[in-house]
Amino acid sequence: MKHLFSCIKPYRAQAVLAPLFKLFEAAMELLVPLVVAAIVKNGVNAADKSYILYGCLILVGFGVAGLAFSLTAQYFAAKAAVSASAELRERLFAKLQSFPFETIDKLGTSAMITRLTSDVNQVQTGINMTLRLLLRSPIVVVGATAMAFLVDVPAGWVFVSVIPLLAVVVMVVLTATVPLYRRAQEKLDKVNLSVRENLTGVRVVRAFCMEETEQQTFEARNRELRAAQKRAGFIAALTNPLTYALISLAVIALLWVGASRVNTGLLYQSDVMALYSYISIILVELVKLANLIFTVSKAVSCQKRVGAVLDMESERAVTAQSEEEKPCALAFEHVGFTYAGGGAPALKDISFSLTRGQTLGVLGGTGSGKSTLAHLIPRFYEAGEGRVLLGGKDVRALPADELRERVGIVLQHTALFRGTVRSNLQWGKDDATDEELSRAVFLAQAEDVVNAKGGLDGEIAQEGRNLSGGQRQRLSIARALVKQPEVLILDDSSSALDYATDAALRKALASLDCTKVIVSQRATSLMHADIIIVLEEGAVAGRGTHEELLQTCPLYREIYQMQTEERA
Repeated sequence: MKHLFSCIKPYRAQAVLAPLFKLFEAAMELLVPLVVAAIVKNGVNAADKSYILYGCLILVGFGVAGLAFSLTAQYFAAKAAVSASAELRERLFAKLQSFPFETIDKLGTSAMITRLTSDVNQVQTGINMTLRLLLRSPIVVVGATAMAFLVDVPAGWVFVSVIPLLAVVVMVVLTATVPLYRRAQEKLDKVNLSVRENLTGVRVVRAFCMEETEQQTFEARNRELRAAQKRAGFIAALTNPLTYALISLAVIALLWVGASRVNTGLLYQSDVMALYSYISIILVELVKLANLIFTVSKAVSCQKRVGAVLDMESERAVTAQSEEEKPCALAFEHVGFTYAGGGAPALKDISFSLTRGQTLGVLGGTGSGKSTLAHLIPRFYEAGEGRVLLGGKDVRALPADELRERVGIVLQHTALFRGTVRSNLQWGKDDATDEELSRAVFLAQAEDVVNAKGGLDGEIAQEGRNLSGGQRQRLSIARALVKQPEVLILDDSSSALDYATDAALRKALASLDCTKVIVSQRATSLMHADIIIVLEEGAVAGRGTHEELLQTCPLYREIYQMQTEERA
């Protein structure tokens, strides 16, 4: 709860004023039965019209004041709840941005979206209801009991006897429902996952006629969610009937005690009316309290889920001590890496060294560890064994921001954002001039793409949907080139380019004074690299130049011959 309290702290004035005005409203409500009893006893029974009129004016005043207090309380409660939840959502989003890739892989996209949307919304509702009712309802119950003692002490003991039983019901329901709502939210994660996967992969689903299968999967997950919500709702729903049953018994006891005391002349009929009004007020407040428990149960379980994410460890800026620099632009020293829960190592004993301006080619089949190697350089993942050196210094000894400013990377799956060509390219350098942007576009062979969109201010749709795969790749390469990085990593980022464009791109990149790491499944794209590493199941199967590998590496020779024959 520490995260929630820290989010509410800046709005503590509103958080205090909201229940305070609710208490003022409650005071107006508690005085009404006494005024009504007085009107009946001194006005109606005595046929005193002026007293009745005077009493009615007082009731109207209480009503107006109560309404004003209620609206004021609602305003402050809503402001505190909305503001605190907005702060919580911003912290959660910032936290998600700071996670290392291992944590993102563990959480999953759909679960993170649920935390940011559904969970935070439930917390907001819980804060709002808590500020309005958490103090008001118990105080009204206690106040109504106190007023009952003022009217008649024996009748007041009826109130005292039923309240502990009601408190037990409330606590039992609260204890039982919190874990059930937490499990229900976990089922909601799975439903969101189905929706997300189907929306992003709708073309694949329809291409393979899997609509019915996917619908069955969704229905199964939806049934699990419904069952979890029904279990929680069933227990929460017991609150109202149990409350009504206990209050009904209290009403029977009150009428029995009140009637006997009226018959003996110890109590007026108007006093019995006031006592009945107070027990009705208690009933209403307990129903509100039951609804509050229902809402707070969900809010508490959601807050725990959000808090668990906020308590997770962020990516560390520096994870190793700085050591003596070595004269190299980029180097791997006996690097090994295994994904969490991955079983077999993704990389095993990888070593190489590059000077500034050299090009490393990385070739291998699917799952051979090519992308993993590329991801270790900007420290998306940390090497489990050995060291990765940038500029002669261990990348774990460099602050993450500094490291990634020095490295430009184009990932295997291109990601463009809604906006313009300019706004996407300026991710590489936010103050880049038109000349810098145009130069990067020229080097990336993307001039025709920019011209087709009407220039640098041409519109880019969400995820670059108004571009072809090759166009997205070239703009992504241009975005990386705008940074003018020390090390440029192209992770299979020319797979959608034709051979002529690929060749022109390689020629343009060769003129750059930076170290280049090109990951590809095309041997022809790497044949001019200074060093080529051939990976097989995470290990080095061959190392050398194109000519050397043709002589010494059967796997490279097989891949090259197969691709050249296909190209022919």
